[in-house]
Amino acid sequence: MAGVVSRLRALVPQRPLARWEALRVAELQATHLLKLCEMTGPPVPETLVSSLPRLTVERLTPIPVSASAHWARGRWVIVLNGAEPKTRQRMSLLHEFKHVLDNPFIDYLYRSTGRMSAAGQAEQVCDYFAACVLMPRAWVKRAWGSGIQDFRELAQLFHVSEGAMAIRLLGLGLVCTRRVRQRIG
Repeated sequence: MAGVVSRLRALVPQRPLARWEALRVAELQATHLLKLCEMTGPPVPETLVSSLPRLTVERLTPIPVSASAHWARGRWVIVLNGAEPKTRQRMSLLHEFKHVLDNPFIDYLYRSTGRMSAAGQAEQVCDYFAACVLMPRAWVKRAWGSGIQDFRELAQLFHVSEGAMAIRLLGLGLVCTRRVRQRIG
């Protein structure tokens, strides 16, 4: 697992990115992470991140946020809110891991626009990265194509919340907004 972080960081162009480019890079990083770790199907284990060198995952309760990441004593520490559901903790872990990946580029990777702040863009891209790791496009489409089209069943297969799965299905064009609203209200 050594070198995973540097390999994923190497996929980032050394220039400011448009929002669509940042999302594309996030999905590319997610796909490479799964390939490097030889993952071929759901669910993705937490150890994908927690076993990386110079990275520690801690669960604390209560904390006022879902998660955070910081550099301390020569390693990254990702702190998760242990009071939240496991599915939320999994998303938060991958979201914070993307912040770790982006750290060297944060000064130029995301730029404020008239529509969104740089911080807001970073949060969106980190959410997208987490979804791409836990619910990879090809895996979701394969499950959908094999007949698993119930939100709850898909969420259980991928170990994510129904809401996260609904958003991913919408993003992949497999369901319409009306169906998502009916399902998660």
